[in-house]
Amino acid sequence: MAAILGITFPIYAALGLGYLFVWKGIFSQSDIKSLGAFVFNLALPGLIFTTLAQRDPVEVFQTAYVLPYLLGGVINIAVAYALLSARGFDPMRRAVGVMGSTCPNNGFVGYPVMLLAFPDIAGVVLTLNLVIETLILIPICLMLMEAAASDTAQPLGPRLRKIVWNVVKMPTMMALMAGLVVSVLPLSIPAPVFRFTDMLAASAGAVSLIVIGGSLAGLPLRGNKSLALQTTLGKLVLHPMIVALVAGVFVLTGLLDISPQIRAALILSAAMPIFATYTIFAQARGHEGAASVASLAATVLAFFTLNGLLWLLT
Repeated sequence: MAAILGITFPIYAALGLGYLFVWKGIFSQSDIKSLGAFVFNLALPGLIFTTLAQRDPVEVFQTAYVLPYLLGGVINIAVAYALLSARGFDPMRRAVGVMGSTCPNNGFVGYPVMLLAFPDIAGVVLTLNLVIETLILIPICLMLMEAAASDTAQPLGPRLRKIVWNVVKMPTMMALMAGLVVSVLPLSIPAPVFRFTDMLAASAGAVSLIVIGGSLAGLPLRGNKSLALQTTLGKLVLHPMIVALVAGVFVLTGLLDISPQIRAALILSAAMPIFATYTIFAQARGHEGAASVASLAATVLAFFTLNGLLWLLT
């Protein structure tokens, strides 16, 4: 247990510092937004580019990781949608709940955890998680929100094209495409370029945790508590359970050879708390209160669920 706490304590100590600094006024919310912009626009893209550009694409895009994580995420969307429908939530609340139940914070929380637990594969795991989440899981959730807002003047088609374009022009996606180009083509990149991107990547872990902690300090904690509870349980319990079951089926049927380390990374990635921009998406739909409660609850309770999973899986 001491070894497990050695992984999670630094994570939550940094989260706590971020919360404390904002609460005490050392950092303002605008400071936290600026740090978050740095991580999202520079540090994480630098990490993704470095991870891809210096590896063979076959080494990075491992079927044993991609298929279980992708299929598990899609099944989780369907199950969360069915459960929220059964409880009678209206279409927009249902869509907001599905997004919170499905989209983990692997960029800001997951990567630091993986860096401490599995340093050899942390960069690859982050890259694969961000690819699957950004290209598939988050767009599906956004489409559910767009479909729920069917009374808007703009037709659904143009709104969906806008979602796709917004994904393509994200810094992490541009870094992904640049890294793939360098990896596939016989391009010789000067060593100072990689030293620069390595320097950016090294800053991602600690700064991202400060950002998450500081962001939690400013959340409005009033909203639909029933929706928040369902979303929190979906994210911390249902999602990793489904990914674990999918991975187990692939192994038992002999379709995939999943190593214990990859299996642990899969389940832990799905068990991360809700992603950082969840409240922003929910705010645009008038449900930031429930999203804020769910984000705070998931981040706090993940300390216990992650410790438990680390104890079982490592």
